[in-house]
Amino acid sequence: MSVGTKLLQAAAGNAGEAVYVEDVFSTFLYEGTNTSTAHQIQNGIDLSGEGGLVWIKKRDSNIAVTNHHLVDTERGDYYLASNSTNAQASGSDINTFNSDGWTFDASTGLGTDYLGSDYVSWTFRKQEKFFDIVTYTGDGTDNRAIAHNLGSVPGMILLKITSDTDNWIVYHRSLGYTKLLRLNMQNSVWTQDRWGDQNPTSTHFYVDNNQECNQSGETYVAYIFGHNEAEYGENSDEAIIYCDSFTTTSTWGNFKEEIGFEPQWIMVKRTDSSDNWIMLDMMRGVAGPGDQALVDTGMFGNASNDQELLANTNNAESTQGRGGFYSKGYLGNLGGFGNATYIYVAIRRPQKPASEFAATDLFTLQAKSPGEGADTFISTGFNVDTFMYRSRASSATVLGDRLRGRAGGPDLLTNAADTEGTNTGAFFLDNSNGVIVDYSGGHFNVAPAATDKNYIRYFLRRAKGFYDVVCYVGTGSGTTFNHNLGVTPELMWIKARSGAADQWVIWDKNADLSTTTPLFSDFTQARRYNKLSVNSTAPTASVFSVGPAGYSTNTSGVSYIVYLFASVAGISKIGTYSGTGSNVNVDCGFSAGARFVLIWRTDSSGPGWYVYDSARGIVAGNDPYSLLGSNAAEVTNTDYIDPLNAGFTVTSSAPAALNTSGGTYTFLAIA
Repeated sequence: MSVGTKLLQAAAGNAGEAVYVEDVFSTFLYEGTNTSTAHQIQNGIDLSGEGGLVWIKKRDSNIAVTNHHLVDTERGDYYLASNSTNAQASGSDINTFNSDGWTFDASTGLGTDYLGSDYVSWTFRKQEKFFDIVTYTGDGTDNRAIAHNLGSVPGMILLKITSDTDNWIVYHRSLGYTKLLRLNMQNSVWTQDRWGDQNPTSTHFYVDNNQECNQSGETYVAYIFGHNEAEYGENSDEAIIYCDSFTTTSTWGNFKEEIGFEPQWIMVKRTDSSDNWIMLDMMRGVAGPGDQALVDTGMFGNASNDQELLANTNNAESTQGRGGFYSKGYLGNLGGFGNATYIYVAIRRPQKPASEFAATDLFTLQAKSPGEGADTFISTGFNVDTFMYRSRASSATVLGDRLRGRAGGPDLLTNAADTEGTNTGAFFLDNSNGVIVDYSGGHFNVAPAATDKNYIRYFLRRAKGFYDVVCYVGTGSGTTFNHNLGVTPELMWIKARSGAADQWVIWDKNADLSTTTPLFSDFTQARRYNKLSVNSTAPTASVFSVGPAGYSTNTSGVSYIVYLFASVAGISKIGTYSGTGSNVNVDCGFSAGARFVLIWRTDSSGPGWYVYDSARGIVAGNDPYSLLGSNAAEVTNTDYIDPLNAGFTVTSSAPAALNTSGGTYTFLAIA
């Protein structure tokens, strides 16, 4: 972090330290253990030092269906249910709030840790201009001012009497103080006096004399959410929470709500008619088609694989077609209701830059050999956004990613022009610290997936400056789409997900955008590149361009996905080297060598993209490799690459596809 950045942050009140959304909010998925000993959840949120709210919901109907479970540091060992009018009850499962999460003991039997059941927890840390918690005792007066410490005008307030039975009431900035919603009910907006005679301010909110909000002697809790304060991120200039409303189109009931950031969590409620409080998040899976300028096209007629929970019911999670998050907001269809009005609160996706992480927190890998046994859970230690895997025997390489759903979406094959396949059950992302392979332990009662014992697997995490994934829908003419890589991409892989079979399009920073040679590129060959694929325009730190129809990146109505990579000092390197026929030392700026190396020749045709990794071995002897554009078995009896602390060495025994005098080669290496 630069000195200038630190000074800017200090001036903004952050005492020289950036605050990221990861510091104040977490969606954490876990499997119940039902043990008599304490079960610790480590989500990186400081609850013991800063305070906050933990909101837990059981996702499946295995054993029993349970209420939402809300516990906060202000009330301690008491819980509330968002779907219930009940007063708070003592004996919360959470025993201790920690500096990196919380600990609970399931012995109380409240249903937050049943063995074999799946759970989601949302944690909101107290932080100025993001979230605050206020408890108070009613005094029976009208227009009473209640102080808060949000430090900005609230965007939304959830308020509940804790000492008696009654409804939750909800203030939202889009409705104003004369109206309210009830969190435990489906009803449309109510026009009732509850919020005094004025909207909340940056220091107070207001309540009237009513049991729901200010009856004398009763106790209350208010959860207060911020709105659009740009004081977060690397330069303290990004908002992380947004509260607003939208109206669907008249024809299809579709909508496109530009928030200004890509969400990871949203709660949305219809206000002009009865409907549920819908809760969606990226960790459980939101699989819309991606960015599209025109939404009134019926494109949401096909059901999306969105995992939905309802704040006002104790229902188990269900799969619905609710649209999807995109690089600047949320678009979709919430039931086909034309001219319907909705309010929402949205929280930004993780924003911490790659420079804040170790390489092992952004990328990991695993190789299995025959006889080692089948996997059920692969621990990575981080939220996996993309996984790439193949059998070490004859098999295609498969790409899956969280942006296309909890199962990584239907498979995409790097050796084929095929669109998305039908295989969605090989791996599941329903865990915050890894990937689930065998679902036989409960987990939505999905049958166990085939667990080949002979895999090579790679796992990537999206992070600013390192790696990003974007879904979009083609328009048929030159178009610019946003991305969240935060720096200029150096390598992009683009693939049609729907429509007719079409090849992968590969762009890298060395591409000549002035050439008129009709070239294309995919994983099966060296560069055969056409500048019109990217509309003759190099990407920038915020957008990438795609060309007209007919160049494999922008057919109207076709869904696409693009994977974007960049170099990060000490973590990743995208570069070139010239072949000599002798050993070539490739300096990537690493200190302990490369764990992953991808090499392709760019000045001549060849067998495609060579993949090496440290899980199978980058050693002084023979090094197994596979070809990204081939389904042939890995090759194990060659010594084309050697270890080098600063990166890797291409040996003199390598073929022309890797090292010939005068040859030009591009590589992607990860430390």
